[in-house]
Amino acid sequence: MEGYSGSMLNKLLTEQQHPASARIGELGTVEMLAVMNAADAEVAAAVALEIPRIAAAVDAIAARLGRGGHLTYIGAGTSGRLGVLDASECPPTFSVPPELVRGIIAGGEKALSRATEATEDDPEAGARDLLASGFGPGDALVGIAASGRTPYVLGAVAAARKMGALTAGISCTPDSELSRAVEFPMEPKPGPEIITGSTRLRAGTATKMVLNMISTGVMIRLGYIYGNLMVNVQPTNKKLEDRARRIIEQAAGVTEKRAAELLEESGRSVRTAIVMEKKKVSREEAEALLLKAGGRIGIALL
Repeated sequence: MEGYSGSMLNKLLTEQQHPASARIGELGTVEMLAVMNAADAEVAAAVALEIPRIAAAVDAIAARLGRGGHLTYIGAGTSGRLGVLDASECPPTFSVPPELVRGIIAGGEKALSRATEATEDDPEAGARDLLASGFGPGDALVGIAASGRTPYVLGAVAAARKMGALTAGISCTPDSELSRAVEFPMEPKPGPEIITGSTRLRAGTATKMVLNMISTGVMIRLGYIYGNLMVNVQPTNKKLEDRARRIIEQAAGVTEKRAAELLEESGRSVRTAIVMEKKKVSREEAEALLLKAGGRIGIALL
């Protein structure tokens, strides 16, 4: 597998110098932060250019998950941490099982708080960690590498492709090795970092935006929202209980008092409460409709 030579790294977009930040260390704090903010403002436009390719990945991943598959993110360093973060937010946001979306980082859990970047140079470790997670041919893998050439990630992608799994990749440099290795490449190109080589900055922001699109887009396609409401919220504390009542109130068009009653009558299930009210059925009937609809409120209400 291709290694990291200094001359090759110097050619990467993520390793170039950012002209506007050339004298950033000499600026006052306000001016320094203004340079950062102006650079960050360009990231959304860079991501927007990749929407067609991100959309293709979302549709393909949703199809896999709709057939019982799982989604796995894998990366090293900042890329790995961002993948683990996005995966960890899916269960509380969409009430999906923890194993539906998983994140793997080179070096394991300890690498989340303590840098262990040496592990990113081992492609075999990437393949081993992926297989050890239970990843299978019916699953989808998203490799994340700002440079697009991290051996750990490329090793995992090669293993996934060998078994026939779906592969996608997020990198922040054009025509990257990762993009050439996957079926669904995504290349947001925010350009050079304001601190040369610190890809946790603009590349990290672009990566987080794409991950938001992937996980949220997939969950929307799988029917885990209603309108633009997070109807799978679990009322496990006072803040979430209040949110659940407000979602029922908005979705079902009822008063705050009635929303609170529906939440209790439904067994504290927002989806069940909405179907109960809009279809004028019992909890048991609403649950049966949702089961038949695969949990999708829109279909249950037809």
